[in-house]
Amino acid sequence: MLNIVLFGPPGAGKGTQSQKIIEKFKLVHISTGDVLRTAIQKQTPLGIEAQKLIDDGNYVTDEMAFEIINSELEVNKNSGGFIFDGFPRTTLQAEKFPEFLSEYGGDVNVMISLEVEENKLIDRLIKRSEQSGRPDDREEEIIRKRIGIYNQRTACVKDYYKSLGKYEAVDGNGEIDVIFDKICTIIEKYK
Repeated sequence: MLNIVLFGPPGAGKGTQSQKIIEKFKLVHISTGDVLRTAIQKQTPLGIEAQKLIDDGNYVTDEMAFEIINSELEVNKNSGGFIFDGFPRTTLQAEKFPEFLSEYGGDVNVMISLEVEENKLIDRLIKRSEQSGRPDDREEEIIRKRIGIYNQRTACVKDYYKSLGKYEAVDGNGEIDVIFDKICTIIEKYK
């Protein structure tokens, strides 16, 4: 089983690269953000609670994130592997993650971190809002808050995976296909 954590700040290109990775490597894509947006759109209890947090530029709680991951793993338990986009976002989540994956016969093989300059992130997110209408991408102040939260609470997750020898960084500032080629080179080492 091949399990990849695709990591990076909001706007780093995780969603774009995830789509290319799942096509090439036939993995199941689990995006906590996509699951949450669907829950918000359907106005489920999880979605209503998440909407309040997201509108203020905050992350959902660890408990909400684990609920999402566990349900997605269960639905796709016969998969040959996963690409996790937007999870884990805290060191606590990273430490507890193997417990969830072990129930399905796996562990994280590698974290691939997309490294992108902050100004480029802001530009990408504003453009994404214009194209997709995502409310969490509309205002620069909220975008900066999300990036700040990432830097304060989430970026340290890289250190956790570095300590396990499961961390790989990719420059995410270039062309989509060039970045994808670099990611593929890394994935091939862990297949």
